[in-house]
Amino acid sequence: DGSGYKVSGGLHGVGASVVNALSTELDVTVHRDGKIHRQTYKRGVPVTDLEIIGETDHTGTTTHFVPDPEIFSETTEYDYDLLANRVRELAFLTKGVNITIEDKREGQERKNEYHYEGGIKSYVEYLNRSKEVVHEEPIYIEGEKDGITVEVALQYNDSYTSNIYSFTNNINTYEGGTHEAGFKTGLTRVINDYARKKGLIKENDPNLSGDDVREGLTAIISIKHPDPQFEGQTKTKLGNSEARTITDTLFSTAMETFMLENPDAAKKIVDKGLMAARARMAAKKARELTRRKSALEISNLPGKLADCSSKDPSISELYIVEGDSAGGSAKQGRDRHFQAILPLRGKILNVEKARLDKILSNNEVRSMITALGTGIGEDFNLEKARYHKVV
Repeated sequence: DGSGYKVSGGLHGVGASVVNALSTELDVTVHRDGKIHRQTYKRGVPVTDLEIIGETDHTGTTTHFVPDPEIFSETTEYDYDLLANRVRELAFLTKGVNITIEDKREGQERKNEYHYEGGIKSYVEYLNRSKEVVHEEPIYIEGEKDGITVEVALQYNDSYTSNIYSFTNNINTYEGGTHEAGFKTGLTRVINDYARKKGLIKENDPNLSGDDVREGLTAIISIKHPDPQFEGQTKTKLGNSEARTITDTLFSTAMETFMLENPDAAKKIVDKGLMAARARMAAKKARELTRRKSALEISNLPGKLADCSSKDPSISELYIVEGDSAGGSAKQGRDRHFQAILPLRGKILNVEKARLDKILSNNEVRSMITALGTGIGEDFNLEKARYHKVV
């Protein structure tokens, strides 16, 4: 269409115009065709003619603008760390590009340069830098179909959560969308197919779920689309139906090849999913056990709980203490009418780093769940809390 772009993050071509209109001053200097061109604006209106101010042997554009404090009444200060994170993200998404960000404000001077030859593969390595990885090298996949380019990089680590980030034309689609859905569908299918072909999942056993195969996964999905359609007013969720099919097809074909050519890494990935599935089933049983016990209400309260006599949650307090000795002292000093004491044995499990099945099988955690009375997961109901204050 003569725009000079194959793809663009902008949809309507008004971004620079809006910045111009919302700035008390905007100065543009363009190095092109051996000349340096310059023009200055004030609140969107030119205050100088387009002039040639010199000669040059390179190309590029410099834009200097001052946000209008009458419009941005809350603040016109820029957050360096926020901008630096976005610039780093752009450098990861655009392999080989050099991006520099510099703060020249007095007392805040600093400068960062970003350059990543590995692109989104380097991005995955960066995100996993403090984690124990399951396979050494991130898997990198790239393909193109019908004018849509798809890049995927992924690597598993020893954590129990997934971190999946998707982008369209370098825009962070943090609500996901069709490209992310295509990736997830393809990943689940490929891993299950491989596991069954290799006998890692028995004939009568169920497939691994999407959550199973994504446990411990760090992944970046970046597509370049000539005509992206986003859902809603913000560019946070991609809506193009063809993006799902193309991402699924390109990714799953390449991922299947990787699994066949790298059996050691493939087995580690499948084993990770199988462990997640076993934990999921164990957690389900533990939840059912907790749910059944909760149904018994008062008769099933933890044996070490010294409950209060009040049945009014709004005035009742629960004090959680470590050990029987502390519990004994607390019981002696409490007001039995509205203060309850629950002693726990030793240091409690770090639930942030533990699987759900391990959390729910821990006696101390289960004691707290039962004492609080709120239930857990899908059954969680704050209105059922037996105490409105927990210390």
